[in-house]
Amino acid sequence: MRIAVGSDHAGYPLKQHIGDFLRDAGHDITDVGTYSEEPVDYPDFAAAVGRAVLDGTVERGIVVCGSGAGASIAANKLRGIRASLAHDTYTAHQCVEHDDVNILTLGSRVVGTALADEVVAAFVNARFSRAERHVRRVNKIKELEAEF
Repeated sequence: MRIAVGSDHAGYPLKQHIGDFLRDAGHDITDVGTYSEEPVDYPDFAAAVGRAVLDGTVERGIVVCGSGAGASIAANKLRGIRASLAHDTYTAHQCVEHDDVNILTLGSRVVGTALADEVVAAFVNARFSRAERHVRRVNKIKELEAEF
C-alpha cells in the first residue's frame, strides 16, 4: 500500500519509527515531514498528508503529533478526508471498516512504539466493509461536509 506519513516535532521520532515499520512490511512510504525535532506546526503536516491522499499519490496517511488530537482536527478540515485518532487496535481497524477512514492520527506522548506498531498494522490491514449501513453513514458524512 502507498502510505504518506507526517508529523510535527513532537511526533517526529515516532513517525520515523512508523515509516521504518511500514517499509519493512513492504509498503511504499511517502514522508512529507517534518524532518527534525525543531518546533513546527502540526496543521501543516496534517494538510500535507491529506493532500497526498486527496491527489491519489497515496492510498492512506498517518499523522503523528503529541496527542494525535490536533492532527486529527486539522486533517478533517480537508474536504474528502476522514481522519481518526486511534490509540488501540479496535478503533484503528473499525474506523476503516465502518467509516472508510483514510488517515490515522496518533499521539507520540500517548503510545509507545510497540503499541503504535499494532495500531498501524490494524489500520493498514483493514478494508472498508461496503455494508449498506456503513455506505449510508459515510454518505451522510459526505453530505454534511458538502453542506458546511
